[in-house]
Amino acid sequence: MAARLNRTIQGVVFSALVCLLTLPPGLAFGVDATDAAAAASAAATASAISQSLRSVLEGAAPMGVTDLRAMQGHVRKLTDQLKKCTVGVQVGPAWGSGVIISKDGYVLTAAHVAGRPNRECKFTLDDGSEVDGKTLGLFRTLDAGLMKITTPGNYAYAEIGNSAKLKYGQWCIAMGHPGGYQSERGSVLRLGQILYADNEAITTNCTLVGGDSGGPLFDMEGRVVGINSRIAERLTSNMHVPVSAYKERDAWDRLVKGDAWGHLPGHDPWLGVGGDGESKAAKIATVKTGSPAESYGLKPGDIVVAFDDREIADFSALTDAVSSCQPNESVVLKVRRGDELKTVRIRLGRKPE
Repeated sequence: MAARLNRTIQGVVFSALVCLLTLPPGLAFGVDATDAAAAASAAATASAISQSLRSVLEGAAPMGVTDLRAMQGHVRKLTDQLKKCTVGVQVGPAWGSGVIISKDGYVLTAAHVAGRPNRECKFTLDDGSEVDGKTLGLFRTLDAGLMKITTPGNYAYAEIGNSAKLKYGQWCIAMGHPGGYQSERGSVLRLGQILYADNEAITTNCTLVGGDSGGPLFDMEGRVVGINSRIAERLTSNMHVPVSAYKERDAWDRLVKGDAWGHLPGHDPWLGVGGDGESKAAKIATVKTGSPAESYGLKPGDIVVAFDDREIADFSALTDAVSSCQPNESVVLKVRRGDELKTVRIRLGRKPE
C-alpha cells in the first residue's frame, strides 16, 4: 500500500513539474500580491531551499510549489549548458545522437549507432553547423561506442559523472535528436527518474524515441552518467549504457584505438555445433538442425584445425574464435574429415534465443 501511494505521489509530482517546465518563464515565475508577502523572507531561506532542492533531486518528494519551481529553475539553467554538447550523429543514411566529452571532440554514443570502427560520419552541433568525424571503438556487449570529431576546434563538452552512485528515484535528464537533427527544434530534453542502475545497464522512465540512441543521460548536476541505448515499447524499459562501461579495465584505451569486441544483446554469433568431450581436438560431435554448420555441410566427426588464419587446437579455441565474430560474418574453416583436409567458407548466423 505504501509503495503504491509513493508511486501515486511521484506521478502527481512528475505531472505537476512537467506542467511547470512547459509554461513560459513569465507565467511559471509570475509574482502577484500574495507572493509579495513571502518575498522578504526569500533571502533568509535561500540556503534551506537549496538543501531542500538537493533532497528533491535525489528522489525525495517535493514539499510544495516552492520546491517544484526551484527544480524548474535548476533544469532551465542546465538546459543551455547541456544542449551545447549534445550532437546529432549521421553515419551513412542513419541518424542517432551523441555527447561531446572533451574539448578536442571525443563523442560518446551507442555502439549500434556507430556500427563499426573507422567509418566516416557527420556531427551536427547545437547551432546547426556540421563537422566531420569518424567512428572509433565499440564495446558491443554493453552497447558503448566512441567517436571523434576530426574537424579541428575547441568544442563545448560535458563532464563525465559516476554511474555507480545512481540511486532509485533520483531525477535525471535524457537528451537527443529524435528523428534526426531539426534546426527549428534543436535537441530535445526529457526529464525522468532512475528506476534501476548497475554496472551493465541503467533503466529510467525518460521518454525516448528513434534517433535518441547514443544521446546522453545526465544527472542533475549536468554530468553524463549514461548513454541512451535500447528504446522499448514500455517507458519503464528504456535502457542506457552506464558511463562505467567506458572505464572498465582497459576499455577506454581499446575504444580510442578503434577495437571492437563483444556482441549486442541478442546478436551472438552462431555456428551450431557441439564438441566431442572425449577428444583433445576440436572434434564436432553434433550439428544443430537449421544451423549454419548444417547449411554449409559440416558433419559429426569433422575436426576443425583452422578458423580463418587462427590455428584451432581444441573445441574451446573454436568456441572463442566464433565468439570473436559477428552474425552474418563470413569465415573460412579448415576441416579434417578422415584423411581429407577440406576448406569450408561459412556465413555465421545469429544464435537463437
